[in-house]
Amino acid sequence: MKEEKKQTQADAKKLYDPLKDPAYQDPYIDVEEPRERMLVDGTIIPFHYVHGGFRGTGVKFIFCMPVKERYGGHFIQYLSPFPGPDEEVASLGQTGEDDKISFALQNGFYFVESNMGSTSQFAGGRDFSLMYKTSAAVAMYSKTFAMAYYKTEKKPYGYVYGGSGGGYKTMACIENTSCWDGACPYVIGSPVSLPNTITMHVQGERLLRNAFPKIVDAVDCGGLGDPYEGLDETEKAALHELTNQGIPMKAWAPESRGKFDAGSLPVLIPGVKAADPSYFEDFWTKPGYEGHDDVLNAKKDRIYFKCTVRQVYVPGTKSDNSNPREAVNGVDTAWKKMLTSGGKSWIEVDQVPEGDDLYIGGTNIHFLSGDAKDQSLLLGGIDGHILSIGMCYGMDDLAGVLGKVKPGDEILLDNSDYIAIQYYYRHQVPKDTAFHAWDQFRNPDGTASLPQRPFEMGYGFTGTGTVQDGCSQGKVIITQTLADESTCPWCADWYYRKTREAHGGEDTVRLYYFENAMHNDVAQQSTFYTNYQGQLKQSLLDCAAWVEYGKKPLPSTNYMYKGGQIEANPNIEERGGLQPMVDMTVNGEREVEITAGTELWFNVKAQVPKGAGYITRVDYDFSEEDNAVAFDKPCFLQRGTFERTQTGDICGAVSRAIHVYDRPGTYYAAVRVCADRHGSHDSLFTQVRNIARVKVVVRGKAPDMQQEHF
Repeated sequence: MKEEKKQTQADAKKLYDPLKDPAYQDPYIDVEEPRERMLVDGTIIPFHYVHGGFRGTGVKFIFCMPVKERYGGHFIQYLSPFPGPDEEVASLGQTGEDDKISFALQNGFYFVESNMGSTSQFAGGRDFSLMYKTSAAVAMYSKTFAMAYYKTEKKPYGYVYGGSGGGYKTMACIENTSCWDGACPYVIGSPVSLPNTITMHVQGERLLRNAFPKIVDAVDCGGLGDPYEGLDETEKAALHELTNQGIPMKAWAPESRGKFDAGSLPVLIPGVKAADPSYFEDFWTKPGYEGHDDVLNAKKDRIYFKCTVRQVYVPGTKSDNSNPREAVNGVDTAWKKMLTSGGKSWIEVDQVPEGDDLYIGGTNIHFLSGDAKDQSLLLGGIDGHILSIGMCYGMDDLAGVLGKVKPGDEILLDNSDYIAIQYYYRHQVPKDTAFHAWDQFRNPDGTASLPQRPFEMGYGFTGTGTVQDGCSQGKVIITQTLADESTCPWCADWYYRKTREAHGGEDTVRLYYFENAMHNDVAQQSTFYTNYQGQLKQSLLDCAAWVEYGKKPLPSTNYMYKGGQIEANPNIEERGGLQPMVDMTVNGEREVEITAGTELWFNVKAQVPKGAGYITRVDYDFSEEDNAVAFDKPCFLQRGTFERTQTGDICGAVSRAIHVYDRPGTYYAAVRVCADRHGSHDSLFTQVRNIARVKVVVRGKAPDMQQEHF
């Protein structure tokens, strides 16, 4: 007798079927035409472009269909973190490694993207379950269209993917419908991530603003230092707490170079204020809250300052940064469509707050009198008595507000709410003790040690109308980075465990961690961070092979969770995953001190996990500029030679380079290695990277060794 399959949680789940939803039974096509895309090497890829929607819904979509000879019987569907009214065309402007459409076409997929029914950048009050329902409706109609277009009765396989907010949507799609066969969510959050992860990151930017160079130097180039050395007691306490919450120390490198970014917090604060308005008063007035008790410098950095307008400058045109054809649908850019720039606008006032270490982050300009009374703008900066205007959330007519402001109007500069929101995660201790990052705020019996808000905000902040439960209806491959500053690496561990629990094992899920990369999903990189684009795209291909041919993907990354942090196994034979490991030394060390003109030998050893491919490139960066976080500058411009190696099942490469620094200074030499599943250095989209750095301190030559340079 055939053994009956044991029913799992995922099998028993009730699913949404768009074919039974009357709202999505009237599709239309308004554009259908041949087009071409060009790769960086000049290769032309022809495709059939389709634009359409569903009547009466606001849902719009595009299909990019490969020519029949290239069609592989499948499609991929990208989900943006923050869909807007014209989101369906957002990927059309992408080029190079970021070109999602060309990747799809080149590999026999047709590409699908929609606006998920969003008719406004500001989707307040809408049913967020429409995110996965409309995506499912588009996916199902795409199958009908593809079968007719390619004249086949075989339904195409489908794969959905997205990162960050798009990762939430991807998980909602694969869990609550059966419209896709696989999913590749990446840099994902947990159900309790938002707004908590963003708020605590901004808190770190405030409390550690003078300590970042010490912290990052300790974990850079081999990590031989103590990141707590030289910090004051407040800084030590903040770093310890935020590290236990899950923020990796390597994520602070941009701040160590003066690059501070509040991320999507400006668009999250209004939601918290709407849902829990009393928190912002309780924070400053009730015992147990940090503003009242002055925990971690809450009062020290507060600005509450009144002043009077002298004059106002308003540019002649309204700024508009929401061009739907710009490539602003990535995990670090999509939310910016919800902001309006203050441009060159400014207000001169009679007096400004003063201080040696003034914190102006998140300061609101509240108009207390005049025609603009009760309206607010965000302060961008202070220069003398000039207040510049920052990026403002939800402003339909920023210039119109400024146009009402007159000399003599009274202003309140206030960052009280911005500081209060930074501590919100302390008052959001999940009742589910599986979220171990909050153990530091729990009593021995598991109860919260601090006052808690009436409800846990995160569960309603996913933007999907549902909460991920691991009950996927297809194969899932997760990509998560280990220097993620926006969603803590442990979030993927939580979802991985949840999915295994729902399915009773590993048969439907893989988790690949990726070191030396941040949250951002574009192909930019620096000498401190690389990008995970190649791993993500290889995972999409592996997911398709898993579904369509039963070819099991490589084992998940072998890792451990410790003190809020994810630590990948340092042994390449046990590590698993897709990313190569790389080690670099200079004269046999990771840090050297030399005199100018000394010849330096750089040795590199790279290894690839079993079955993950072969090294294809070794590139060096000996720049005398600090390119650690200079994402806008070219790096790794010196092509290196290398020799491939193999030890048992582990393939790798060794490389050596010589360089001389002629001028005194501190330099960070770096190497980038690439690996490809098939060992091809020409494959644009599937180069899986890693980097390593060494530190070189160059002193001046002794007087009798000085040379003239002409």
